[in-house]
Amino acid sequence: MQGSRVRWTLGEQIDQSRRTLGSMLDALGLGPIETPARVVRVGRVVTLKAYGDPRAVTPPLLLVPAPIKRAYIWDLAPGASVVEQCLRQGLRVYLLQWERPSAAEQGYGLAEYADRLLLDCLDAITADTGQSGAFVAGHSLGGTLAAIFAALHPDRVQGLALLETPLHFAPAGGALERLVAVSPPAAFLGSLLGNVPRAFLDLVSVAASPQAFVWSRWLDWFASLPDPEARRTHLRVMRWTLDELPLARRLFEEVVDGLYREDRFFGGALVVGGRRAGPEQVTAPLLSVVDPRSPLVPPQAFLAFHAAARSLDTRVLWYGGDRGVALQHVGVLVGRTAQRAVWPEILRWIHAHWPVSGAAPGQPAGG
Repeated sequence: MQGSRVRWTLGEQIDQSRRTLGSMLDALGLGPIETPARVVRVGRVVTLKAYGDPRAVTPPLLLVPAPIKRAYIWDLAPGASVVEQCLRQGLRVYLLQWERPSAAEQGYGLAEYADRLLLDCLDAITADTGQSGAFVAGHSLGGTLAAIFAALHPDRVQGLALLETPLHFAPAGGALERLVAVSPPAAFLGSLLGNVPRAFLDLVSVAASPQAFVWSRWLDWFASLPDPEARRTHLRVMRWTLDELPLARRLFEEVVDGLYREDRFFGGALVVGGRRAGPEQVTAPLLSVVDPRSPLVPPQAFLAFHAAARSLDTRVLWYGGDRGVALQHVGVLVGRTAQRAVWPEILRWIHAHWPVSGAAPGQPAGG
């Protein structure tokens, strides 16, 4: 009990120092500048925000962030906003905002985060738009959850866009998988930590890839110094890193052991809420965006998944990174090159698969 109290106190002190630094950056005008939104669903662990006219005859798109991150990285500021890009192209946009899990929600795992909560969001989008299916775009672990959902509910996903998303784990050789391979079972760590605090997740991230989470930040900062816009975006991303969320204990255990260590999703052995999920159950058009230099999501972490999926249309977009993004892992969301070159391609892909001819979710338009 005393050990738990010490861990709680230390975690609170670290969190408080991060909140204080975040408030200082906000006072300097470096907080997010978000697009006005409607809230269409509020529930345990998740809030769903909506943008655009729900009555418009345009594609609905659900954006899924990683559950340890605040959602506003998708809408950081004008010029560094996926939401802004999508609205400019007429989409009806829905942003899933993960909330802090309580002690009572330690038992929330993939059955909630990759199934029930996403299904609740799709139901809310249906109620808002009258459309039974939607396009889904996920980043990092949010993309992994979206892919599992697409396997469980192929009838609800019109198209699946995955950004810097690992899908094939154990043999892929990514930085996180290498760290997991030499770590104790996640259930042991979960028994010590409960809901896994963000300070611990930060330490794990740095241990897994100091290149991605430490050295690249400094290199990006020096590269951004001559460019005021790049400097502002870099600092806004750094402010966002102070807003991470704890991870529900069960989700942590199932992701680390079931996905990263045992590669159950790619192997078709993942069971979520009593149902099996594997890549061959993904039938929606599938697009992945990846930085080939990434130490976190190497190409082999998703290419084999593309080959195993039963999607009639699969596409890969290669993204070479940006200046002024602090973390290259989020460059695809906030970087100028991504905004100028990658997202127009994604949006053309979405419009091309919008079922103007009455195609059902999971089938190409006109199919």
